[in-house]
Amino acid sequence: MRKFLLILTLLLGLFVNESHAQLNKQFFYYVGREYLIDNRYREAIETLNVLLRFDPKAYEAYFLRGVAKYNLDDLLGAEEDFTQALELNPVYTTAYQYRAITRATMGNYDDALGDFAEAIDLRPDIAGSYYSRGVTYLQSQQFEKAIADFDMYIRFERLVADAYINRGTAYLYLQDTLKAHENFDQAVRTNREYPVSYAARGSLLMSEKRYDEALADFNLAIKYDSTYIIPYFNRALTYNNLNRPMEAMADFDRVIQLDPNSAIAYFNRAILRTNIGDYNRALDDYNKVTEYLTGNVLVYYNRAGLYSILGDYESSLADYYRAIELYPDFANAYINRAGIKTLLRDERGARADRQTAERKIAEYRSKLTDSTFSIYADTSRKFNALLAFDTKFSGSSFERTSDETDNITMRPMFRFTIRKEPQPQNLDPTRYRPEQAEQFLAEMAEFGVQLTTESTDIAVDSLIVLDRSLSEQFDWQTLFKRGITQTLIRQYTGSVNMYTAAIEENPTNPFLYFNRATTQAEMIEFITSIDNSYQRVAIESDPVARLQNTSRSYNYDEAIADLNKAAKLYPDWAHIYYNRAYLHALSGDFPTAYEDYTRAIEINPQFAEAYFNRGLVQIYMKDTRKGCLDMSKAGELGLTDAYTVLRRYSIEEE
Repeated sequence: MRKFLLILTLLLGLFVNESHAQLNKQFFYYVGREYLIDNRYREAIETLNVLLRFDPKAYEAYFLRGVAKYNLDDLLGAEEDFTQALELNPVYTTAYQYRAITRATMGNYDDALGDFAEAIDLRPDIAGSYYSRGVTYLQSQQFEKAIADFDMYIRFERLVADAYINRGTAYLYLQDTLKAHENFDQAVRTNREYPVSYAARGSLLMSEKRYDEALADFNLAIKYDSTYIIPYFNRALTYNNLNRPMEAMADFDRVIQLDPNSAIAYFNRAILRTNIGDYNRALDDYNKVTEYLTGNVLVYYNRAGLYSILGDYESSLADYYRAIELYPDFANAYINRAGIKTLLRDERGARADRQTAERKIAEYRSKLTDSTFSIYADTSRKFNALLAFDTKFSGSSFERTSDETDNITMRPMFRFTIRKEPQPQNLDPTRYRPEQAEQFLAEMAEFGVQLTTESTDIAVDSLIVLDRSLSEQFDWQTLFKRGITQTLIRQYTGSVNMYTAAIEENPTNPFLYFNRATTQAEMIEFITSIDNSYQRVAIESDPVARLQNTSRSYNYDEAIADLNKAAKLYPDWAHIYYNRAYLHALSGDFPTAYEDYTRAIEINPQFAEAYFNRGLVQIYMKDTRKGCLDMSKAGELGLTDAYTVLRRYSIEEE
């Protein structure tokens, strides 16, 4: 990804005409460039620092140092150096281009596109600017504009395979598979030994079920790069679709050899081993997956079935319990657990599970117009299909960890829940609540309702008793309370129904929409983790930045719609924007998440959690400096977790 900035052919002739320069100055330029070409970035920076001490107006030195910093992931430093070069030489076209690439890497697409426009205005004959801007348009999902820029680039440079791959990718996202094929074919013709071209075309062929042709492309990709994981993985899927399990197994073995921590590869290999009767080694693979993922229901559900085959009914029962604990609305798990209980001669328990499953299936079928539920209405559905390379294979936990952090999670959504004790934190919760929210909490105080990010401290058995005690009343207050209890015992469908009934009784109450949104989000989070056996074309086509777009994203539309309604009813309540930002962040829409966190902070400048999460969003978008400033504010306001983040990223900044 970083290597695009090292295509330094543009640089080789930049300084040859400086006949007036001193010999030492030319020497430092030469050594600095050589270090860059050899990927010795730290030495390049040290050399260029010496030059800049003698000549602080040497704009080319700032530029070269910016290139070195970029390749060391010091994006803020790179941007600063490119900016300094432009201040000294406002018509330095290449500096605009490379600052644009840096800003695009940080997710700052608007400023990046502005820099590309400057570069192209100054030198419309430089092809690289069109290519890089095309990549930025792809990253920002402006596919038609991306195609136009790659068209222009190809007029200058017809022998660059990546340009055709990127243009084909843009057509693919526009669902023009014919044009995508044309471009991938051209990429292959342009460079017959470039593995990415074959991997891209093979993935598209696989998605079209043209398996023999896909197989041929994956073979060629592997021939030209035996360490390239994507074609091995996709070839395994292709072999599986061709009913050639042993060859698929060999490819998953190779993927695991190249990436020993690939949970998705272990999961797929476990399914294959189960299918061919290699049960003990399949069990080893499932056990390996649980080392990486403790909250993914599919792992426990499938392993329970394997234990059943092996005759270990107690372990099978334990895994079905775990699957149901992770998601109590999983009808298939109840059906299978009933079968295990029958084998263990627990007829009463088996009957109860079958009745529960039938009730849930009836609920799902009543909502078949909602694709969220349709997968559960079919009890014959199998959940042991192989998963694609870029499938979201996370656990079902609602709180996710940023890709940039280890054990650093976003602060979760606020919700109305019930607790016996005040929330265990150092923050004063009353700072966050204007009068209307305070009045609502006062009305619900007898029931123990709190507005918090914390989980309940009430035992499940007590929650079930409490939930049943509310089942005979149907005023909106009781329906709201039962919505809370249903969520806490993980009966998400029932919870949503309770909130919906309460809203029918009191449609202008923003707090009902607010809590229904949190429940819908939790439910969708789990459903996404199960219904993820889709495949898309996985293309690592760009040396600047691999596209992260997916053909299917986390769908929190209904939850966001509820928060939109709440915002209309109560526009001055910061928590609404905070929760909505959280859902946008989970969906991968970080710029919109940033805007909503900013809105929450504008309403309530003391909102520590909003600063914390906005800081993580900015760090994720590579704006580490501003992210750390937000973290500093969160710590100042009492969120001590912020200092863990600051310690890590302050070191990285240095």
